[in-house]
Amino acid sequence: MEDYIAHVRSDNQVQSNEEHLLGTSELAAQFASEFQCENWGATLGMLHDLGKYTSDFQEYIRISAGLIENAELTGKVDHSSAGAILAKKVFGLMGIPLAYCIAGHHAGLLNWDNEPGISGNLQSRLDKNSLDEIPPKILQEFNNKVKPLSLPFRFSEGNIHLWIRMLFSCLVDADYLDTERFMQPANFELRSRFDSLAELKLRFDSHMSNMGRLAKSSIINSKRSEILMKCSEAGLLNKGFFNLTVPTGGGKTLSSMAFALEHAIKHKKERIIIAIPYTSIITQTAQIFRNIFGDNNVIEHHSNLNEETITAQQKLATENWDAPIIITTNVQLFESLYSNKSSHCRKLHHIANSVLILDEAQMLPFEFLKPILSSLNTLIEYFNVTLLCTTATQPVLSGTIGSREAKFVGINKDPYNIVDNAEELYTDFKRVTVEMPKDINTSISFDDISQELKQYDQVLCVVNTRKESQLLYSMMPEETLHLSRMMCSAHILDTINTIKDKLANIQPVKVISTQLIEAGVDIDFPVVYRAFAGLDSIAQAAGRCNREGRLNKENLLGRVKVFHSEKGIPPGYMRKSADSLTELLLAGTEDDLLSPMCLRKYFENTFSRVNNFDKADIKEKLWKDEQSLKFQFATAARDFKLIDDAGNKSIVVRYGEGANLIELLKIKGPESWLLRKLQHYTVSVRETDFKELASYGQIVSYHGIWVQDSPNLYNSKAGIVIGNQWLNEIFIL
Repeated sequence: MEDYIAHVRSDNQVQSNEEHLLGTSELAAQFASEFQCENWGATLGMLHDLGKYTSDFQEYIRISAGLIENAELTGKVDHSSAGAILAKKVFGLMGIPLAYCIAGHHAGLLNWDNEPGISGNLQSRLDKNSLDEIPPKILQEFNNKVKPLSLPFRFSEGNIHLWIRMLFSCLVDADYLDTERFMQPANFELRSRFDSLAELKLRFDSHMSNMGRLAKSSIINSKRSEILMKCSEAGLLNKGFFNLTVPTGGGKTLSSMAFALEHAIKHKKERIIIAIPYTSIITQTAQIFRNIFGDNNVIEHHSNLNEETITAQQKLATENWDAPIIITTNVQLFESLYSNKSSHCRKLHHIANSVLILDEAQMLPFEFLKPILSSLNTLIEYFNVTLLCTTATQPVLSGTIGSREAKFVGINKDPYNIVDNAEELYTDFKRVTVEMPKDINTSISFDDISQELKQYDQVLCVVNTRKESQLLYSMMPEETLHLSRMMCSAHILDTINTIKDKLANIQPVKVISTQLIEAGVDIDFPVVYRAFAGLDSIAQAAGRCNREGRLNKENLLGRVKVFHSEKGIPPGYMRKSADSLTELLLAGTEDDLLSPMCLRKYFENTFSRVNNFDKADIKEKLWKDEQSLKFQFATAARDFKLIDDAGNKSIVVRYGEGANLIELLKIKGPESWLLRKLQHYTVSVRETDFKELASYGQIVSYHGIWVQDSPNLYNSKAGIVIGNQWLNEIFIL
C-alpha cells in the first residue's frame, strides 16, 4: 500500500496514503474520545481518503508534484466519495453520519436532497460507482480494519445534526493536522505550546490577591470580593448551567474567570471559551486577560482581528481553538455551530469538555433563539460543556419561552444562580436614576434634544438608527464625536479610544451614537440620554453612566434621561421590545425599572411578543427528518446568519491605513493576507445606495472589490456619506 501517495512535499519527500490515513485516524479518534466516539473518529480517519487509491488520483498527484514530466492536468479528481460509499455499504444507516463527514471533508457538509442554487447532495454522491475504481485488495483490508460502531447517546429532538458536525470537526482537524505534520512540520511543532489551566490559575490567584491588597476599603469593594468568592465556590459545583447576574461595576469579567478556572480544574476541562456580542468590546476583555495570563495563552478569534499583532502560534490556534483561553464573538461561535464549511467547523470539537461563558447574554438575537438554545442544550447534555451566562440584565433562557405558535422549550434545566441576592446587589451598586418620559404619546424634537445636550461638558446620547444619529449629530457643535456602523471598524475603535482618553483626562466630550456603544464598552459619562427602546437597551445605556461610581462619592447619582424620538421606533424586534416596556409602564409597576425583578418581567413579556424564534427555519432543515438522517446542512448554513447582510454591499474606505491598502490591492490583487487587513476598513451599505455611489463614480472596483474613489465619500467623523447626506439605515444585529 506504500506505493500510493497522499502528499508530496516541496523537497519531493512523499507521504504514503496509508501513513496519512493512520495518522488522521489516530488524531480523529483522540478528538472524538472527548464525547465517547473514539471508534467513530478512528473509522472516519481510515476511510476519508480511500479515493486516493484510484489510478486517476495517483496520476493526478504525480503530475501536480512534477513527478511525471511533460504531462498536463485534466481536472481535479473526486477522492472523497469512495470512503462515503464504503461507510454506507459496511454500516448501513449507521454509516450515513460517516458519509456526510467523509464526502464533505474538503467541500463542506452536503445537503441530503438536491436544492436549487446549492451544488451537490449526499444522496447522489452515494449512488456513484466510485468503489469500482478501488483495488479489491485495498477494499478487503479496509473491511478488516473498521471497528464496530454504536450510538453514544440516546438522542432527543434537534441533537443529531450537531453530533454529526462534531464528528466532522474531528475529521477535518485531524486531516489538516496530519497533513501539516508532514508538509509543514515547523508549523505543527508550534501548536499546543500553551501553559496549563492550573498554571494560569496560579497567575490569576496572584493577580486577584494583589488587587485585593491595593483596593481601598469600601462597601463596593467588599461586595466585589463577595461576588468573587461566590464565583470561586460555585466553580467547585457539578457541571451544567450557571447564571451570574451582577450589576455594572460588580466585576463580572474577573469573577466569571474565577468560576471558570475553578470549574475547569475541578472537572478536568480543556479550555475556557468566552463569547461576546460585539467585536468593539472584545479587545478590552482580551487585554485584561493577556495582562494576567500572558499574550500567547489568550486567543482572540473574530473578524476584526489584526493579524500583525499576533504571533504565529496564536494565528495557528485561531484555526482550531487549541488553546486554554479563547475569546470570540457570538457570530463566530453560533454561526460555526450551524456552518457546513470545513474551515468553520474545524474548531468545534474543541468546544467539547470546555467552560463556555456567554457575556452579555441578553444580546442573543431573539429570531435565532430556538436553534441557539438547542445547540447550547446539546453542548451541555452530550458534550460535557458547562455554560455560564453573565450580564447585568439576565434574560430567562430555561423552561418554556414565548407564547402561542412560537412557544418552545429553552435550555432544559434551570440555571444555578451564583449570586442569590441580585436585588440586594442592585441596590448596593445603584449608580443612576432613570427619568422616563412623562407622556408616552409625546415626542421631543431633535432640535430640543440638541439644545439640552449642549448644556453638558460630558454627555452621551444613544439613538436607535443611523439616520437619527446623523440628524442629531448635524445639530451638535463641531467637536462632538459620533459612532455608527457607517464608520469602518478601525474608525470606530479609534473614536472609542478618543472618548476614553477625554473622559479619563476630564475633558469636555459629547458623543452621539447608535446602540453599538452599549454592550460592554468601558466608558463612564455622568449624563446619558437614550431614545426610547426596550428596557434591556436602556439598562445597557445606563451601564455607560457613572460606571465607576465617581458621583456616588459626592452623594450623587448618574442621570439617564429617556426620550421619545420624533422619528418613532423602527419596526421589528426594537418596536416589540419597546412595546413590552410601554406595557410595564402603563401597568404602573412600582419596581425600580432597572432592578432584576423588573427586568425579568420585561423579558418574559418581550418573549411573549416574538412571533418566530427560528428565522432560519432550522427545524425544517435539520430536525424534521433527523430520524432518517436526512439533513440539509448546506441550506441551513446559508440561512443561519446572525448578521443579515443580504442585499448589502461592502466598500473599502480610505480611512487611515485603508488608503495604502487600497493602493496595494490595485498592484497585488486580492491576496488573502490583504483581504484580512481590508476588513478593518470596510463598511456595508444597502444595495440601492451602493448602486447610487457606483453611478456617480464615487466607488470603483479593483479585482472585484469595491473601494472608495471620491475623496468626499468618507467623512473623518461621520463615515460614509452621499452628497453630504448620510445613507439610509441598515439594521445590523
